[in-house]
Amino acid sequence: MAGPDPQKIRFCMAADGTRIAYATMGKGPPLVRAAHWLSHLEFDWTSPVWRPWLAELGREHTLVRYDERACGLSDWQVDDISFDAWLTDLETVVSAAGLARFALFGMSRGAPLAIAYAVRHPQRVSHLVLAGGFARGRCRRGQPQQADEMRLELDLVRMGWGRENPAFRRHFTSHFLPDGTLEQIRAFDELQRASASAENAARILETGSVIDVVDLLPKVQAPTLVLHARDDARIPFEEGRLLAGTIPDARLVPLDSRNHILLEGEPAWHVFWDAVHAFLRTGQAAGVERPSSALPALTVRERQVLELLARGLANDEIAERLGIAAKTVRNQVSAIFDKLQVSTRAQAIVCAREAGLGSQE
Repeated sequence: MAGPDPQKIRFCMAADGTRIAYATMGKGPPLVRAAHWLSHLEFDWTSPVWRPWLAELGREHTLVRYDERACGLSDWQVDDISFDAWLTDLETVVSAAGLARFALFGMSRGAPLAIAYAVRHPQRVSHLVLAGGFARGRCRRGQPQQADEMRLELDLVRMGWGRENPAFRRHFTSHFLPDGTLEQIRAFDELQRASASAENAARILETGSVIDVVDLLPKVQAPTLVLHARDDARIPFEEGRLLAGTIPDARLVPLDSRNHILLEGEPAWHVFWDAVHAFLRTGQAAGVERPSSALPALTVRERQVLELLARGLANDEIAERLGIAAKTVRNQVSAIFDKLQVSTRAQAIVCAREAGLGSQE
């Protein structure tokens, strides 16, 4: 006898009338995954590549994910495939899901989308996770060779995307999971074909190549975790370094892998999820989100520091937990004391407890 459906699929309407399919699964604080290169809400769940990802994302959270316009279960016949339309679609899904504050996960091309959303709606994003992401599309990195490769890929897509023979799609698969098993490679080939038409895939690919959100990076206020494979075959590691080096207080976790999409069982898989789960737990007590109105004078990072301080952690322990320098913690503790008008840690802890912070995990 089949068990209950692990996800609930619904539809919402974007401002231009495009129907966007989104799904929720799991329990706990909300986590939204921004759309990335081609998805299918139904097929992803049975994919040997994506199912392990979905299981981890929904392990401690209510995961909200969606198919971007022109692919998956969302409308394929659309006039507007642009970065602004993608951002509006993310806003539409968040509104339809009734979310006030949540963690935001941006992988690959979902990273610049998540960054733009976090800057536009800083009060909504509690945590920002950027995995294998970039701020500059391939045609915006100042490297003519990458622009030439982009044009060749567009020709590949338009010529052979919908064919039964996967040779044309295999080019993309080899970039996304070069160390994949035969089963994973075949499944990913087929998932790409089922997720979008040749024309839509080409339009999506072309739009992604001209993204540039570099100017937004210094404006990100949410605590940010950046993870990137050193030998990523699709998005160069340097793009991850750019994100972590420009977003204030962002932490970078390098991964020893060639796979753009990490595969369950490889060593980097465990490093990745240990870091993500630890990061997302920070500032959350017993799975309950703190209201943004608590201690409004404090920044997001200062509330994180105060949360851990109230649990009895020393400055060095707080620094290790947040992935920042001990000196930065000392400076933020001083700023917290000034804003709370206290002079000791004990007094700060009292203020934190009165605001509902400091409960043990």
